[in-house]
Amino acid sequence: MDDSVREYLNCLRVERGRASRTIEAYGRDLSDYASFLKGRGISSAAQADRGDLAAYEADLMERGFAASSVKRRLSAIKGLYRYLVREERIPKSPADLIAVPKAPERLPDVLSIDQVTRLLSQPVGDKPTDIRNRTLLEVLYGCGLRASELCDLNLGDVALDEGYLRVTGKGGKDRVSPISGAAARALSRYLTEARPELESARGKSQGAVFLNARGGRITRQSVHKIVARAGLSIGIENLHPHTLRHSFATHLLEGGADLRAIQEMLGHSDISTTQIYTHVDRSPIREEYLA
Repeated sequence: MDDSVREYLNCLRVERGRASRTIEAYGRDLSDYASFLKGRGISSAAQADRGDLAAYEADLMERGFAASSVKRRLSAIKGLYRYLVREERIPKSPADLIAVPKAPERLPDVLSIDQVTRLLSQPVGDKPTDIRNRTLLEVLYGCGLRASELCDLNLGDVALDEGYLRVTGKGGKDRVSPISGAAARALSRYLTEARPELESARGKSQGAVFLNARGGRITRQSVHKIVARAGLSIGIENLHPHTLRHSFATHLLEGGADLRAIQEMLGHSDISTTQIYTHVDRSPIREEYLA
């Protein structure tokens, strides 16, 4: 990785407070760009011109990258060059005239209300991990959390008596997520009955809400596996945590919730991100509500 890329990533980390996962993603994308330039005899991104960038975009397409992936990589490169211009390392960005391809709009996968009901009405075992797994599903759907947000929850973020969770979303932005009903009851049971047993196992909980069987903070990979297994139990293959988040938003919208309120609950910085749920075909859901 050349020095200009390393400095840019450090700026994102220190000055802009970007999340470590975001830094890692930018690092992978920019390392690939730097490797491509090296193959063209260019040792630093600061030495590249518009022709090099156009060649890199064509190379990505030839390698079979989807439009969304090309868009992400070019966006990272544009950010790098804006930084280099600001730091007066280069006079002008070679990426200014490079058009970022528009990724085709992909509507989110959404479960029906009946599917959610079946998912959350499966028998719960008595083992601490069984109680944790059900609670995890309830909170993902009942609060619309991302898997990473659920993993990052700490005990100090839980205020069940007041009916909310404090959630740290993308970019380290905090928001308040309401929690009530089945999700609140499940979380209360988990914290009282299951978590103390998991915490007594080997490992350091670091105050995390959701723990693994060794007493440490649960990982996103584990959450994905738990959700996928729960989906298979009702005949849904490859169920993803984000599908529960999409279902939460869609069902709220169908139930009459305000789009701005849903935006705040999801932690979207731009209302246009939330508006995608207005394009989901919700007629089957509407029929379930009217039944």
